[in-house]
Amino acid sequence: MLNLAVLLEDTARRCPADDATVLGDERLTYAELDTRANQVANLLVGRGIEPGDKVALCCPNLPEFPIIYYGILKAGAVVVPLNILLRPREIAYHLTDSEADVFFCFAGTADLPTGEYGYEGFQHAPGCRDMVLITTDPAAPSPYDDVDTLARAIAAQPERFDTIARRPDDTAVILYTSGTTGQPKGAELTHANMVMNALTANRLFDNNPARRDVHLVTLPLFHSFGQTINMNAGLSVGATLVLMPRFDAATALRQMADEHVTFFAAVPTMYWALLNTDTDGIAVDRIASNLRKVISGGAALPVEMLSRFAQRFGVRILEGYGLSETSPLAIFADPDREPRAGSIGIPVWGIEARLIDQDWNTVTDIGEIGEIALRGHNVMKGYLNRPEATAEVMRDGWFRTGDLARRDADGFFCIVDRAKDMIVRGGFNVYPREIEEVLLTHPGVSLAAVIGIADGRYGEEIKAYVVPETGSATTESELIAWCREQLAAYKYPRVIEFTDALPMTASGKILKRKLADADSAS
Repeated sequence: MLNLAVLLEDTARRCPADDATVLGDERLTYAELDTRANQVANLLVGRGIEPGDKVALCCPNLPEFPIIYYGILKAGAVVVPLNILLRPREIAYHLTDSEADVFFCFAGTADLPTGEYGYEGFQHAPGCRDMVLITTDPAAPSPYDDVDTLARAIAAQPERFDTIARRPDDTAVILYTSGTTGQPKGAELTHANMVMNALTANRLFDNNPARRDVHLVTLPLFHSFGQTINMNAGLSVGATLVLMPRFDAATALRQMADEHVTFFAAVPTMYWALLNTDTDGIAVDRIASNLRKVISGGAALPVEMLSRFAQRFGVRILEGYGLSETSPLAIFADPDREPRAGSIGIPVWGIEARLIDQDWNTVTDIGEIGEIALRGHNVMKGYLNRPEATAEVMRDGWFRTGDLARRDADGFFCIVDRAKDMIVRGGFNVYPREIEEVLLTHPGVSLAAVIGIADGRYGEEIKAYVVPETGSATTESELIAWCREQLAAYKYPRVIEFTDALPMTASGKILKRKLADADSAS
C-alpha cells in the first residue's frame, strides 16, 4: 500500500518544528503544514469524497497549494492541478473532463480574478458539486452564497486524520498537458509514478535531510516540474520552500540572496529574464556561494544562455528533460561526468530511453535523429478516458514523447526539436531550435522563436520572431543577411518580425502555435 502523502508525513514526524514553507513574513513548520492538510482531508471526507474521486486545485505558489494537495491525497482522492491562467470556458472543460467532484480555487487578484473565472467555470460544470474559495486573508468572506472559503471550511475540522492507503498503481495526480495542440488531455500519474520520481530526483541531486536545502520555488506548483522537483522531492527531505506566487527576476535574485537559497530550478525563459535584470544592489557573490544545484527543464536550453549564466553567476546550469506524462523527470545531466553543453544528459535511474522512427523502429546510428521514447517507473498509466490517444503514444510500456533528438557515442541525448515544430522547406527538414541557437549569438538578439509559415513555392518558409536587446538598432535585412552567413541556404529565416515579448504558457514555454495563428491571421 502506498500514498504520495507519505513524503510530507514522514518529514513532519522527523522534524516537525522545521520550516516547510516561506511566503514573505509567513512561515509554516512541517507540523503546521501536515496538520492543515489533515483538516482538508477531514473536510473532504465529511463532504462525501471517497477514494478515487477527483478534486481540482487552482492555486498559485501559496502555502495553501501543498496544504490542499496533500489533504486531497490523504483522503485517498486524486489531485487535479489546474493552470491559474485558465478562463471560465477552459475551467469548465477541465472540471468536466477530469470528472472533478470538488474544486478548490484561489480568489485571485485585481489583475487576475481567478476566483471569478473559477466560479463561472464551476457553474458550467454540473458534475462538480462543490467549490471552496482560497483567500489570502483568513477573515475574508466569500462573495458567493453557495461557496465556502477554505479558512471557514476547515476551521472546525479535526487536526488528526488517518491517511487512506492506496495501491501503487492507483491514480494520485492528473496533470493536464499544456494544450499547445488540440484539447488538453489529462495524464494519469500513479502514487508509484510520483513517489519514485521524487526519490529519483533526490538520488540524482544528492538531496538528503542533512543538507537542509532551501528551494526558491518560481516554477508553478500546478506544473509537473515544480510539483515533483521542488515540492514532493524537497519536502520529502526536509527542505524549506521559499514560494514565489508570480515570477519576477529582480525579486527572485533578492530572495536567493536573502534566504540563502541552495536549490533553484527554472525554465529557460526564467534564466533569460535573470540574465537581463540589473543586479545593482544584489549580492550576486552570496547567491553564487550558496547555490548548490541550478537546474533547467521544461524546454531546451540554448547553449548561449547556459554560457552567459555561468559567466555572470559563477554556477553552471544542469539541464534535464521530462514531460507531464513522465512525472516528469526522465533524462538528466550525469552528475558523475562533466556537463556537455547542449545535451540533456542520460536516462535517470530506472528509466530506459531510445530513439525511434515514425513506425516505432529503433534508430541505432550514432548522431541520427529520432523521436525520444521512454520506459520505466515514471511513465503515466495513460490519458484519462482517452484509450485511442493513449494507444497512439504507448506501446509495450514505451511512451513516445514527440521530441526529436540525437544520441552520441557515450549515450548522451541532445534535443533537436519538437517533431511537430519541424519545418519542411522545399523537401529539406529544418529544426527551429538550431536557428534559434544561432540567432541568440547575435548581439542584437535577446530572445527568438522560429516557426514555419505557408509558402506557395517551398511548402513552408522560415520566419523568426525576435525580441531585440535593449538599445539594439539591428534591422530585419541586416539580421537576415547575418543569418545567411551562419546557416545553410535552406535554413536561414527569410522573414524576421521584431516584437516586445513572446507568448508563453504559465510554466514559461513559448507558445509557437499562437505565433503561427497570429501569422495566419495577418
